[in-house]
Amino acid sequence: MTVRLIATDLDGTLLDSSSTVTPRTRAALDAARARDIHVVPVTARQPIGLRAIAGDAGFEGWALCSNGAYAVRLDDGRMLFAEELPADTIRVLVEALRASIPGLLFASVREGGESFVAQHGYAEIAQLSDHKRDPRTMGGVPLEQVLAAPSLKLVIRHPELAPAALFDTLRSLGLTGFEATLSGAPFVEVMAEGVTKATGLARLCEHLGIDRADVVAFGDALNDVEMLRWAGHGVAMAHAEPVVQDAADETTASNDDDGVAQVIERLLG
Repeated sequence: MTVRLIATDLDGTLLDSSSTVTPRTRAALDAARARDIHVVPVTARQPIGLRAIAGDAGFEGWALCSNGAYAVRLDDGRMLFAEELPADTIRVLVEALRASIPGLLFASVREGGESFVAQHGYAEIAQLSDHKRDPRTMGGVPLEQVLAAPSLKLVIRHPELAPAALFDTLRSLGLTGFEATLSGAPFVEVMAEGVTKATGLARLCEHLGIDRADVVAFGDALNDVEMLRWAGHGVAMAHAEPVVQDAADETTASNDDDGVAQVIERLLG
């Protein structure tokens, strides 16, 4: 195949277990860019979380954040699109879920991912690795303020219940008007209806004039499934769950064994 764009998830995929870009992976990304291949991070992270590793990975151009809801250039901050979850939809979702599960906590990602509006009590159960933000900077507001405005991504978590249990309960409610997924982080992530990494990548590729057949995508989690199916060649990581591997065209080595680099090296010959 002719590769014109490489789309890669970060955590659990491009980054190793210490959230580092290894020298071999950086060399593979540089080799791709040297052939004028776009290398695009497609992540649940916000720009603040991308900036933490952008230098190590050589990311300077387009990035897709919030699971495909937001496209931004890392060099100049130019936005291509931002798909927000309406406030009315958020309220309906939260009210129904709280009726089923007491003790939930919520946070809203806004303003191109730069604003993080967290409910009182959220920061107390958060860690720096969760959102690549110091919990001490999160503050805390009444729930009504979290629900008061549209959101690029609504975050749902519980002090004790696993994200998978929250996700299953949310799906069982039969609500519509949003997309929910899991990224491996300790919370459920909710975006606007129809928004996935695949839809964001499709919009970016249309902007760049690149056909999906010329896209290679890498991922390891549930939020990568649609992207792996959409790309001309989808690659799952060795540790990915069966549903992720089934969505891909091939499975590579783990993130700790430079699985992404191994495939890029092979494709570049």
